[in-house]
Amino acid sequence: MERRSFLRGAVVGTSAAAFGFTLWQGAASAAPAQPGPGPYGALGPADANGIQLPAGFTSRVVARSGQRVGSTSYTWHNAPDGGACYSDGTGWIYVSNSEINPSGGASAVRFSSTGAITGAYRILSNTRQNCAGGKTPWNTWLSCEEVSLGYVYETDPYGVKAAVRRDAMGRFKHEAAAADPVRRAVYLTEDESNGCLYRFVPTTWGDLSSGRLQVLVAGTATSGSFSWADVPDPDGSPTYTRSQVSGAKRFNGGEGCHYADDKVWFTTKGDNRLWQLNLLTNTYELAYDDSLVSGTAPLTGVDNVTGTAFGDLFVAEDGGNMEICVITPDDVVAPFLRVGGQSSSEICGPAFSPDGSRLYFSSQRGTSGSSSGGITYEVTGPFRA
Repeated sequence: MERRSFLRGAVVGTSAAAFGFTLWQGAASAAPAQPGPGPYGALGPADANGIQLPAGFTSRVVARSGQRVGSTSYTWHNAPDGGACYSDGTGWIYVSNSEINPSGGASAVRFSSTGAITGAYRILSNTRQNCAGGKTPWNTWLSCEEVSLGYVYETDPYGVKAAVRRDAMGRFKHEAAAADPVRRAVYLTEDESNGCLYRFVPTTWGDLSSGRLQVLVAGTATSGSFSWADVPDPDGSPTYTRSQVSGAKRFNGGEGCHYADDKVWFTTKGDNRLWQLNLLTNTYELAYDDSLVSGTAPLTGVDNVTGTAFGDLFVAEDGGNMEICVITPDDVVAPFLRVGGQSSSEICGPAFSPDGSRLYFSSQRGTSGSSSGGITYEVTGPFRA
């Protein structure tokens, strides 16, 4: 699956994306990613933060649950989970969910142009088990409740506007969201063993207050064609949204979701798979499956996923051996980093700074194995541009 041309097309314009499609058609039935040497080389010994990184990369702790963030007066939330980055003048902001129930919510950290922490604050409160979510093209953060009949909340990373509950996006066990500005839709994963993949098509792009919730309809195979069908009752009561449409395709524990250049990648934790939707051809296939690799699978416990302009995908592990693995455009999967001494935790919230030079992520329960022990990190180094 030659992703590089597509993701670069997202940076330079739609004409490049159209050219990339011609190239991709020849690789449309590529096999799932296989283990191989990573683009950044082997992992080195653990640093002072217990993180193994390739040569040239360094880590720092940004925040710890229950402690003040940097020199600010703001106390970081418990169980940090899904996250995203936003430009902020000459600096940037990293947003992070809190996967606790009750309370939940989300917080943000503000950075200067040099990476110094200049502020931290709450952007969502009094919600339930906010796991993953997604960034919108209009620079809001969709924070998703991972509970039965959960909601999506649209929040302001800049801390100015009040959060708004988006009922029209459906009530189910929400996990992640990924916005598609071409088809003007938001894709949504569902963390159920017999869950579905949804898309929300707003009545007006940029306004999530009304629209149609649809579910992906396809066969039972691991590749094929798909279509979308309206969910009659997005409220999910008395019949769950995943049970309302005949032929809705089942996915085993939907997790992370990422959109780039007419493709959606999403993970399913129940079978350790990364799926790919080709939105130009309305086809789907496996991008990774740990049961189909040659030798030992480097990536297990698949969870949150993000991508770079170069075309690399970065997939975080919930369990496994606490790694973030990279899947390259030529379908090679390899560890990028490994967190030691935190086997009772999970990695979540991977997101790149706007210039692509810094990767943020969290260990949800840290060394303690408790939600009060969460740690949020930053990794800096020569990421491929």
